[in-house]
Amino acid sequence: MKFLVMWELDLARLGAAVVHAVLRMPEYAQKLAEQGKLEKRYHVVGKHGGAWIYDVVSNEELERLLAMAPVYNYARYDIYPLAEMETPTHVLKESDETSPNQTPEVA
Repeated sequence: MKFLVMWELDLARLGAAVVHAVLRMPEYAQKLAEQGKLEKRYHVVGKHGGAWIYDVVSNEELERLLAMAPVYNYARYDIYPLAEMETPTHVLKESDETSPNQTPEVA
């Protein structure tokens, strides 16, 4: 299961503890990448946070990994489950009755 996790630091809580937590994030990310749990990580320009793509076996595993993040207590998270995007022929169900001006039904 893949998830896009968007996280952003809560700047109201900015202090020495947050700075130390942020400095530990690269090591945390490297360990997850070595375990195959973190596919990619990106900085979101103009934000104090990032966009990370996790590859985990369950929602519970994702929650556990997020709770282990050094910035867990200092950030807000938005989590989006991801699905592989197939070609349109796999997504759309063509109907014999569909004319060129009609939209095919979604499977």
